Amino acid sequence: MPTANTTIPIHGPVDLLTRLDSPDPETKLKALREIKNQIIGNRTKKLSFLKLGAVPAVASILSSYATEADSQLADADVSISNIIVQSAAVLGSFACGFDAGVRAVLDAGSFPHLIRLLFNPDEKVVDASARSLRMIYQSKLAPKYDFVQEKNMEFLISLINSECENVAGLGASIITHSCETSAEQRALCDAGVLEKLISLLEGSLSQKNATLESLAAVFKNNPEVISKFVGLENERAVEGSLSQRDSSLESPGTALKNNPESVSKFVGPESGSALSSIIELTKDRYARTRLLACMCLIVIRKASPNYLQDIGIKAKLVYLLLELLDDPGQVGDEAPFVFSSLVAGKEDLQKLAFEDNAINKFCNQLQKGQLHPKRLQGILLALADLCSKLEGCRLTFLSLKVLNQVIDALTHDCADVRTSACICLRSVTRSIKNLCAGYFMKEMFVIPLIRLLDDPSVSVQVAALGAMSNIVVDFTTRKSTFIQCGGIKQLVQLTKSMDSTVRFNALWALKNMMFLADDRCKEGIFLELTGSLLASLICGNDYSFWCFGTFRHDPV
Repeated sequence: MPTANTTIPIHGPVDLLTRLDSPDPETKLKALREIKNQIIGNRTKKLSFLKLGAVPAVASILSSYATEADSQLADADVSISNIIVQSAAVLGSFACGFDAGVRAVLDAGSFPHLIRLLFNPDEKVVDASARSLRMIYQSKLAPKYDFVQEKNMEFLISLINSECENVAGLGASIITHSCETSAEQRALCDAGVLEKLISLLEGSLSQKNATLESLAAVFKNNPEVISKFVGLENERAVEGSLSQRDSSLESPGTALKNNPESVSKFVGPESGSALSSIIELTKDRYARTRLLACMCLIVIRKASPNYLQDIGIKAKLVYLLLELLDDPGQVGDEAPFVFSSLVAGKEDLQKLAFEDNAINKFCNQLQKGQLHPKRLQGILLALADLCSKLEGCRLTFLSLKVLNQVIDALTHDCADVRTSACICLRSVTRSIKNLCAGYFMKEMFVIPLIRLLDDPSVSVQVAALGAMSNIVVDFTTRKSTFIQCGGIKQLVQLTKSMDSTVRFNALWALKNMMFLADDRCKEGIFLELTGSLLASLICGNDYSFWCFGTFRHDPV
């Protein structure tokens, strides 16, 4: 009997992998449990085990014991079920939030075995397999699922209809990951999936979150599906009200049932509709649920002009998302991206956000120092969207003295962060007032952008060219800084790029560079271009040359 001071030995990865090969089921089971406990939430440990081949070893155990369980059917030994449960749990832990782990699990051939175990008679085996599959489906590497095939749709519906929380959640996760086309959205809608998803909104926390994500995927850019979703609940509401009211309401009720547009006008956002169920979840006690509810509502209002256009809903979404910025975890990392999707291209929403001090709140986040790359990327993109149209937003941004943080982000290790920093600068440098004052034609802006023209990422190159196209307009005609830093040579070099978007943007930047330039500057540009390059651009059916003579010299 171990005492309170007894220390449970912790075995190293090599020792544990050796124990996995033991013929003794109990030794094997203990090794699986210890591996699981060591790798949960520990990327370093996961890598260590991956390098030693732990995933194929565990996958082999899962496969052999699953086959043995199938042969014994309902009379499978408890030890067999326990080993299957722990094997599935270990594979799920490797896959959780770790793409290298997901790739290893898929390469080891575990996916079909986990799917097969969903039909195992042991509820614990089913739950463990579903949990592991949900971890896999958090990654973009997970296999896509073809909803159009009838057998696949039947399987998906069986998952969503399951009383097991993780199995139903798996069904929703598969939809989120795989539903991309309007044909797939219609197929899910026609199969009655929407009705089941509505009921899952009243389920557990895990089911609510998975359902909100799946609904956003089904709704995306599809007003027809959205109207059907709203109509499903309102049809019930109308039928219920008809049973309690006099027959004089029969005609309006029939009209509402057959006309989604009329339904949307008849049923406001605070009524008993499906929309109100989602709106109610924006008040949920859990931050992630609030975030996902906001995301779902944004998808609805962007896809369908009939719903959620009220100023109160817009203001509420802005307020909620700004509040979620303060979350220290994953929700705070994702909130800026959801906010960007709300305000992108929408001047009225940008104005609402500006009035709610959004610029100040994002800049305060930017000044907090070391940020997770994803959070930093999202903040920069949100600021870019906020500053894309309103001069007041740009002036406020510049007054808050955070440009140094944006410039620092231009040299970040993460390509996505570098890209978003360039996009942010592009929006800020649309300010005609500051371009006229020559505010941006300084080495602190120019040098890091020129360096990014050699970036290995095409996305970074294109984003850097976008920012540069604005900066070089420079109404003061002081363009020598750009020339002295080698900017002209770099732009000319990019006009020879194999990527048409890079060529297009490089020529655009050169065109803007010539705006109000003196003869010396123009001569330098044409000397770098050379006659042969100009001839190839003119005669080579390269549409990008068109911008050289026809684009205006405006900030982009």
